[in-house]
Amino acid sequence: MTRSAAAAVAVAFALTTSLATGLVGCASAGEAGGPASSPSHEAEPTTLTVFAAASLTDAFGELAAHFEAGHPNVDVVLNSGGSTALAQQVVEGAPVDVFASAAEAPMATIVDAGLAIDPVVFATNTLELVVPAGNPAGVTGLADLANPDLRVALCDTTVPCGAASGQLLARAGVTAAPDTLESDVKAVLTKVLLGEVDAALVYRTDVAAAGDDVEGIEVPGAASVVNRYPIAALTDAAAAGTSADFVAFVTGPAGRSVLDDLGFGAP
Repeated sequence: MTRSAAAAVAVAFALTTSLATGLVGCASAGEAGGPASSPSHEAEPTTLTVFAAASLTDAFGELAAHFEAGHPNVDVVLNSGGSTALAQQVVEGAPVDVFASAAEAPMATIVDAGLAIDPVVFATNTLELVVPAGNPAGVTGLADLANPDLRVALCDTTVPCGAASGQLLARAGVTAAPDTLESDVKAVLTKVLLGEVDAALVYRTDVAAAGDDVEGIEVPGAASVVNRYPIAALTDAAAAGTSADFVAFVTGPAGRSVLDDLGFGAP
């Protein structure tokens, strides 16, 4: 995170803490002889379990650390993976407090099951070609993914990055020849980092996160295929109040600062 982004997060927490302290003080004063204020829902140690799309791994690692700094009794436990698989685990009864998806379709699965509370889109993302550092295969554009002589990795079409890749390729009139289909975008990026493939399609935030180990190639038309990321507290959350607080943090100014710094677009 840049120094300016970190400062913005710190200021946001300071303001939130100051306001919360003032409100608690007012509630405690009340009328003479009135009842004492009830304890905070975070008075006891709380574990907050968050399921998040693989492309959110780095972002939610930072967001969790900042949230824990402002909520010292909370331990945020992250589980990252393909959004579709995570949604299925939630529906099957996995103990989860918050779910964040890389597309709206997996969240719809949660909503249809009556398990999500007011999902809200908090970020957007688009695709980019990625190749190993130095671009040894000389990849220049999306059409190269149809070259059978190149080793190509894509996300499986059942996950958000794969569905978006399919849309982008179809609009460009390219029939890709993937050598491997992966279960999430981080698995695709790993293939590139290990030099096991010559090219792949991943989110632009993943290209940025990989740094000098890879090279990104912008794709004309990528801006027309946008992944919208929703987040929601879950109805069966064990830490209901804390779940709502975490969603508010991610969708608020401090969360937006972290997401901006990592390259995620605004809703």
